[in-house]
Order: sequence, then structure tokens, then C-alpha cells
Amino acid sequence: MRRAGAVLCAVLVVGCSGSGESLAGGSGSVVSGVGGSAVITSLPANAPDRFDFGAAASDARVAMWDISVKPDGEGLPTGRGSVAEGQGVYLTYCAACHGATGTEGPNDRLVGTDEWDEWPSGQAVGNYWPYATTLFDYIRRAMPQLTPGILTSDQTYAVIAYILNMNGLVPDDAVMDATTLPAVEMPARDRFVVDDRVGGAAIR
Repeated sequence: MRRAGAVLCAVLVVGCSGSGESLAGGSGSVVSGVGGSAVITSLPANAPDRFDFGAAASDARVAMWDISVKPDGEGLPTGRGSVAEGQGVYLTYCAACHGATGTEGPNDRLVGTDEWDEWPSGQAVGNYWPYATTLFDYIRRAMPQLTPGILTSDQTYAVIAYILNMNGLVPDDAVMDATTLPAVEMPARDRFVVDDRVGGAAIR
């Protein structure tokens, strides 16, 4: 990020101040206008040319997010994982946030088979998610929260098998793969409708 980053930061600072006062820093000045809008007249002489935030996305990192798994399983990679294997993955990577049983912890509840009458009360994998394949897409992209992308395809299939088993949706000996995962019937599937909107004036 180059000098534009400093400009943006200055705009945000002045915008949040909500005043009509002028702010000055070093040899530069930031003049706020009506309603907290800002006009940058110059930057401090010691402002760096480049802040070096972030890093270029590697091919491997792009590939981690470059997936799209459809409800029918299209897009699922090769691999497999059992309920038993998934328990180890879950306790290692998931339990700290979702609890040992998936019903407690600081983050979303994963296990729940009770009916939910109004959104978002009580939603969990077992009573809310309409397609089991969504689990693979989401976990592969975003979980574990602090280190997304570290799970292999086999580990992802395994932890999904375990989560589905905890929700009573697959038996203890279940193995998830690109064929068996799309075949799992989720209880809430019929509570969702296909989004066939086309945009513009015609919304169907």
C-alpha cells in the first residue's frame, strides 16, 4: 500500500471526528469540511512511500479459496474420511471454538436437532443447513478460523462425517467422500427455496 494508504487513514480519522475543525500533522494538513468530510491538502514530509502491509497471494493460497462446491456435489475433490478419523480432527482443530460436543463454546453451535421456529434462533448444522456439501465448501475456505486451509481433503471429509454423526444424520461407520456426502439428506432442505431472481425490474 502506497501513499494513498496514508490519505485514507487521514480521511477516516477526520471523518470519525465529526467536527468542522482543521487538523494538522507535521508539514502536512488535513482540512475537514461540513459533516466531517475531509480534503487532503498534503502529507507529512516523513510519510513513507510504501507501508508494506500484507503479502502477495501465492498460487497455493489462491487455490485454497478457488473452490465452488454445489449442492449436488459438483466441485468436491477426491478424498475420503470416516467418523472415527473425524473425531480426532474435530478435537484437535474445532473443539476450542465449538466445544467438545459441538453444543458449547464461544462460537456457533454445530449440533442441534431441535426445530427452529424463527431465524436465527437455535440454528445448527443438524436443523438448519440445507445441504451437507456446504460444509465442505465452508470448512475448506474458512476453518479453522485462525489458520484456514490447513486441513487436507481427507481431514475435511472426516470432520464433516463426525459433525454429521454428532447430529444423528449418518451412522458411526459412515465414510464421507464425493459420492456419499451429496447423498446425505439434511432435515432442513425443504425449508429453503431456490433463488431464481434475475435482477432488474423482474424479480421472480
